[in-house]
Amino acid sequence: MNNSIPVLGFTATSGTGKTTLMEKVIANLSKGGLSVAAIKHGHHPADPDIPGKDTHRFRQAGAETVMFASKERWFMIQELQNREEPTLSQQIARLSDHDLILVEGYKNDNHPKIVLHRSGVSDAEFYLKLSNVVAIATDAPNNLETSITTLPLNEPDKIANFIKDLFKL
Repeated sequence: MNNSIPVLGFTATSGTGKTTLMEKVIANLSKGGLSVAAIKHGHHPADPDIPGKDTHRFRQAGAETVMFASKERWFMIQELQNREEPTLSQQIARLSDHDLILVEGYKNDNHPKIVLHRSGVSDAEFYLKLSNVVAIATDAPNNLETSITTLPLNEPDKIANFIKDLFKL
């Protein structure tokens, strides 16, 4: 992994609110002047390219790699074509010039993680058995028996402050 940029993961059962929480935490950290990169691990095929657009047409024609660049943004799409899925370490190595990398998914990797627990949705006990859990964000702190730092799930500003303190950002 790129050891110069701190990495923190958010992990939980599907439907717990990982994406929503990360979105709010990213907004808080970005407004505070930090440069944040986000990596989302998908378990289902996803295609960010739009059918009919030039980049999509190039991919459909057989281009293994397509890059788009403009004055606002750039992106690259790489077709794996039966190669192994990139690891989190490989993905992180592609990033530079950020203060922090937030990761959704990759629960079995060894980066620091915040586990989310929402009453009636998730089983926090399973996720607390994962490696390198630094905190649990929950809406039911009294239902958990843990010595791990507990954060209020529905208060992203407090979670953002925890992250800044954790990595001294």
